Amino acid sequence: MNPSVKLKALLDPALAALVPDAAKRAEALNTLTPSGKPEFGDFQLKCAMGLGKALGKKPQEVAAAIVAAIPPNDLIETAVVAGPGFVNLTLKTSAIAAAVQAVAADPRLGVAKVKSPSRFVVDYSGPNVAKPLHVGHLRSTVIGDALVRILTHLGHTVVGDNHLGDWGTQFGMLIYGYRTFLNKDAYKANPVRELARLYLQVRTVAGSVDILSNAFTNFLDKEAFAEDPVAELTRIFVNGTKRAKSDEDDDEGDAKLPFKNPVADAYRLETAKLHAGDIENRKLWAEFMPPCMDEIRRVYAKLDILPFGHLFGESFYQPMLDGVVSDLLAKGVAEVGDGGAVIIRGDGEAVTLIRKRDGAYTYTTTDLATIQYRVEQFQPDAILYVVDFRQGYHFKNLFAAARKSGVGGVELQHVSFGSVLGKDGKPIKTRDGGGKELGDLIDEGIDLGGRLFELSLLERKASGHDVPDVSDETLRDVALAVGVGAIKFADLSTHRTSDYKFDFATMLATKGNTATYMQYAYARCRAIFRKGEVAFDGYTAGGVTLVEPAERALGLQLLRFGDAVYEAAAKYEPHHIGAYLWDLSKAFSTFFEGCPVLTADTPELKASRLLLVHVTARTIQTALSLLGIRTVDQM
Repeated sequence: MNPSVKLKALLDPALAALVPDAAKRAEALNTLTPSGKPEFGDFQLKCAMGLGKALGKKPQEVAAAIVAAIPPNDLIETAVVAGPGFVNLTLKTSAIAAAVQAVAADPRLGVAKVKSPSRFVVDYSGPNVAKPLHVGHLRSTVIGDALVRILTHLGHTVVGDNHLGDWGTQFGMLIYGYRTFLNKDAYKANPVRELARLYLQVRTVAGSVDILSNAFTNFLDKEAFAEDPVAELTRIFVNGTKRAKSDEDDDEGDAKLPFKNPVADAYRLETAKLHAGDIENRKLWAEFMPPCMDEIRRVYAKLDILPFGHLFGESFYQPMLDGVVSDLLAKGVAEVGDGGAVIIRGDGEAVTLIRKRDGAYTYTTTDLATIQYRVEQFQPDAILYVVDFRQGYHFKNLFAAARKSGVGGVELQHVSFGSVLGKDGKPIKTRDGGGKELGDLIDEGIDLGGRLFELSLLERKASGHDVPDVSDETLRDVALAVGVGAIKFADLSTHRTSDYKFDFATMLATKGNTATYMQYAYARCRAIFRKGEVAFDGYTAGGVTLVEPAERALGLQLLRFGDAVYEAAAKYEPHHIGAYLWDLSKAFSTFFEGCPVLTADTPELKASRLLLVHVTARTIQTALSLLGIRTVDQM
């Protein structure tokens, strides 16, 4: 059913005389791609240029030899050498029709499960539990969720693991804030909101102390201070604030500055007491966790994120850290450095710290314990870390340390991604409450999705269309599907390593490469069946007839679904499915405009076109579901 698979099977023996080595022949066959334009056929094989150089022959000669060696078959209509050595392949229309008929009868739409499934652990989302989810958590969450869906669909065993930040400095900040700034009534009414406020207040106060201390050291005019201390302190604080904004500290708020900060010292002490087992701090930690986790789960539910297989936070691995360090020292992988810190030396001058001089452990130590646990418990073939690109250096050192410690036979992959940008093209800042909370953004998207649907109904009524009444339940369902789909597709239709702008006006556009456009194409398919009073579920037709070029183009596009899914899985890049959906929706739009379905010339042609519509709807629905996006029957 998959034409590229069948073409490779035909071309493999044709290449055998030129490329005896099976692995190199597979590389050559992987240059087979869909043609960019109809005049170049349906597929192009582009290996002749590379093979010509290796064999000392002209690429056109190599391409001609490949064409001459293609065995007789019922798939290829023409095979032509073109340009510098491309082999342009055009399929027989009858073969496309037969393949579409087979796809229509297949519950998996021609996307077969892999023959040798693997075991994956996918580490994604990983929020700090003490803080509300913000837009910075969006990409890891939706990309990881999509990868879990895609890999599972292909038959792999997938363990989704949400590595929660539930043990870091932020909890020391919360405990200090709880004891210093708590509004008891606000905490009783909404503990999550009050904890978020406390976190920001502690961070702001600590940051202000840092700024003023640094400014006092570097910018103070002693004569001005003697004359008017308030005015001079105000001036140096403003200067210090400007300097701090150009050199922001990490997301944990643990600034590394050369002067004392009593607030930072206080919350670090609370963190140390928590880790040491202080009864009161452990009690507060246990009190904070449930409402924070409830809030996180609420946002996941809005985003329609699959349930995680595991939610093992940093606290889960805390008891293992001493053993990890001792084991690495015993193996000679780690060593005691100057001042008593324990380090792992890497390539060149690279050094990875796993235990500080004061005995505290680092993120790397926790991550090494996590790898050890996952390898022992899940026995994976691959562990994927869906984390933004800024952590690239950390993962490079982490993976090197894991290899040195004896971790082998498992792929360790940092699935990095770019930033979410604002309308101004600049990264959305989430520090200090600078960006909207993710839950609020989702609510805004849902509200706009509902408004868009209502506007569409009014426009169609004004144009004289027969628009049935819509229930409040249907309106809510459409709003949810459209709003959430817009947010997720804007991310997942972009190459994950690229940045993209978060702009609802673009995301919710009814034309262009948006979820709304794909969902509308699906709803249009369902509308054809409703208008023709034909049952959609279980529809079958006697045969497929591809008369018009638009029918043929749509049929061929339907057969390419499997290629998109396999490529997304192989490269850990969900955007290949998004790109496929865009091509499929455009092909369907051309078909819809030029090929009447319910008023086709013959009953046989009507049945055939209904089947094309049916398979298109199922393919859009399945492809969107692999991205975690829902469809609705009416838009």
